This record gives sequence, structure tokens and C-alpha cells, in this order.
Amino acid sequence: MILRISLGIVLCMTLLMPCCLADEAARRMTTAAADDEVAGRQDQDLGIAQDDANGPADLAQLKSLIAELRRRLDEMKGQHAAEIAELRREIEKLARGRRKSEKSEEDDLELLRSMAEEEAAKVEEKEQLPEETVFKSGGLSLQALNPEISVTGDMITFYRDQKGTRARSDFDFRTLGIHIESYLDPYTRFKSAVPVTENFAKLGEAYLTRFGVLPDVNLTLGKFRQQFGVVNRWHKHGLDQVDFPLALRSIFGDGGLNQSGMSVDWAMPSIGETAQELTVQVTNGENKRLFDENGRNTPSVLLHYKNYRDVSKDTYMEWGLTSLVGWNDEWQVLSGVDTWRTERDRLETWVLGGDFTVLWEPTERMRYRNLEWRSELYYLNHDILDPYDLSKDSVNAWGAYSYVQTKLTRTWDVGLRFDYYEPDSKDYAGLPEIALAPLAVEDSEAYRWQVGPYVTWFQSPFVRFRLEYNHADGEGMEAAEDVVFFQMIFSAGPHKHERY
Repeated sequence: MILRISLGIVLCMTLLMPCCLADEAARRMTTAAADDEVAGRQDQDLGIAQDDANGPADLAQLKSLIAELRRRLDEMKGQHAAEIAELRREIEKLARGRRKSEKSEEDDLELLRSMAEEEAAKVEEKEQLPEETVFKSGGLSLQALNPEISVTGDMITFYRDQKGTRARSDFDFRTLGIHIESYLDPYTRFKSAVPVTENFAKLGEAYLTRFGVLPDVNLTLGKFRQQFGVVNRWHKHGLDQVDFPLALRSIFGDGGLNQSGMSVDWAMPSIGETAQELTVQVTNGENKRLFDENGRNTPSVLLHYKNYRDVSKDTYMEWGLTSLVGWNDEWQVLSGVDTWRTERDRLETWVLGGDFTVLWEPTERMRYRNLEWRSELYYLNHDILDPYDLSKDSVNAWGAYSYVQTKLTRTWDVGLRFDYYEPDSKDYAGLPEIALAPLAVEDSEAYRWQVGPYVTWFQSPFVRFRLEYNHADGEGMEAAEDVVFFQMIFSAGPHKHERY
């Protein structure tokens, strides 16, 4: 910008200078002519006067003066001509400097253009070069088609103090889990989990998920842990405590609810800032605790609704409702001292549940600080036949748990869980042929509660240790007990400690 202003000033001076010089020259020439005219008049007057007054002497003196004046005038004209020539040279010099500056700018622009063209030509040439051919063995590249395999280990050591129990301690390698996962194509994923214990191996989960069957709808087929509440979906090695809650184990069995069938998961439209999800699962009624009398193998149906909302940038809240219905049609009945099975119209079994979770995790310190509160409630209505008169009867039991867990550092968590369970009361619950416990017992005031503090140390993302103490007590069920657990969990493979 400064260069452009300087060039403008020089250009204006270049254009205006000749005009000024021409005016000055004209003014001086006019003055000289006037001086000559005056000098001529003076000479004439002086001549006349000389002729009239003094004669030839005075005339000679006047002529000498006029000659001197003319000489001085010629000197002034020469000096003025030299000044005009100098000014013209200065103007030409400035004009040459302006042309040189303009040419320099043009040269710079031309240089930049040429450099840009050279770079563009290099890029284009590079893009046109053929890719280098890398030759690989076809057999070796086939390993990319192998599924991802992870192995988890879950080992516990415990000491129990309970009246009437002789075995007080044990080292139990509870589960060696073999987890296999693979994307079969861009739309389909396969997952399986095979738990291996010291005595047997069985199929825990094996299912295929097809994403995007419909907009926001996924379809799962196979054997899987069902979405009843929150923690039933998790594997034991992924729990925040050593074992499942007392109420869940009492209603569904020690392994929870795990059946074969299909699941449809629909991400429902959001309501404001609230996300919703609906899960519908149709599975074989094969849970021993709930559907052991399902002789016709009538499918059970589960519905789970989840509601999620971010309360703030550091806190989220989630709650859900679950219902499970299934049917039974074969029963153990008594006649005197004999026992046999009989068939009758199907009787329903309902399990209802509710779950609630709040997690506070500061965004800037999420690896080092958090606070989580999770609670679930279970209610069972299990229709049965009275084993004496074959009349319809029902078993009603309920339970709940709640725990609070916080992160002290990046590697240390501490928590406390409280469990409560209350079975139904039946006078025939103690018959070994009926085996209603723990859904129902003979004591009409039976209940059981448990409290368990725990601390978990994450040695690394692949290894963690947990120390937990459980104290359980109640009425009409087991005797009071105190148990100290030491748990070691490890993971080898790409998936670490996946909950499911």
C-alpha cells in the first residue's frame, strides 16, 4: 500500500512538473521581453536625452550600460535553461524509477505464478504415478478373516463364617470365559461367550445382530442374557461386585435370565432432550426357576423400556421398566404319599421390574472422580397348582438392591451395596417334591437382607483385584453369615472386560 501511494505521488509530480517549468519559463521570457522593451525605450529616451542634453559622450555611456544589462539578462537566461534541464533530468529519473518498480512487482507476481504452477504440476504428476504393487502370500492374508478372540479369567478366594457350615474357605477359579466376536459384513455382527469352569463347559451366549433392519431398529437372534433391568445383561466378570444381587439370584437363579430366541431393539424418537429405547424379546421359556413346568415349550415375552436424559454436562439419569410373561402347564401333585406330574391349562408367570441410575462424572476429571447410584426392584407373580387339591394358587415374592460407588483415583473404586429379598409363604413349600424355595418358604415372616462394602483396584485395563465383605441376616431362610471375598479378574485380548 505504501509503495502504491509513493508511486502515485511521483506520478503526480511527474505530470505537474513540466507544466510548472513551462509556466516559469514563459514567465521569465515575458519578463525578459519586457526588460528588452524597457531597455529599448530607455536607450531611445537616453539617446534623445543625450542628443538633446549631453551629446555623444552620454550616449556612449548609455550604450555601455545597456550592453551590461543585456549580458546579465543572457546569463540569467542560461541559468534558467540549466535549471529547466536539471528538472527534466530529475523527472526522467523518477519516471524510470516508477517503471522499474512496476516491473519489479510484475516480476514478483510472475515468479509466484510460476512457483504455484510448478507445485501444481508436481502434485498432478504424483497423483498420476501408479501405486506400488505389494505382493503378499494369499494364505497368510487369510488370518484377517479370523474372528477376534478374548479370554477372561474370574477367580475368587473366600472365607465364610456361618452356623452349620463346615466348608469355611475355598479357592475357586469360577470362570474362564472364551469370548469370540466378528463383523460378518458391514451390517451384521456375531458374538459368543463360552464359560469354562473346573467341572464343565457350556454355551453362555451366541448371537448374531443385524443392524438397521428398519430405521433405528436392530434384530438379534441366538442365545443371550436378556435385558431385564440393567445388571442381568452383564457377565459376572463385568459386575461392580463379586456376584449378582440377592433378589435377582433368588427369582431367576444364580445365573440370571439367559434364554434363546430373538430380540428387537428400537431407538424411539426423542422427546426433547430425552432419549428412549424399547426392547422386545421373544425367547424359549427355559429358565428353571420360573418355567420348569413349561412342558409345551411356550415362548416367553419380555418388554423393556429405557429412558435416558443428560441432567447436566456432568450428570446423566436413566430409568427403565421391564415386564416378563411366560406360561407353565405341567405340575408336581401329591396323592397320599405318591407324586406325579399332571397337565392343565397354561398358568401365567409374571416378573415386573424397575431400574434407576444416576451417574455424576465431571467432564474435566472423569478419569479420576465420579459417583454412581444404581437401584433395581423385582416383583414376581408365579401361578401354580396347589399340590393337594389341584386348585390354582400363586407365589408372590419381591426384592430390591441399591448401591453407591465412587472413584477415588484413576485406579481405585469403593462402593457399598444393600440387598433385600422377601419370599412368599406356603405351608407346602418345604416338600422336597415341590421345591418352591427360595420363591416361597414355610415361614410367614421370612425375609433376608445383605450389606456389602467393597474396594476395587485396577492394576491396568487388563487386570483388576477386588476385596469385598458381605454380611447377611434375616428370618425364616438361611442362617446369618459373614463372607470375605478376594477376587482376581484378568483379560487377554482386544475386548478387555466387556460387560456383555
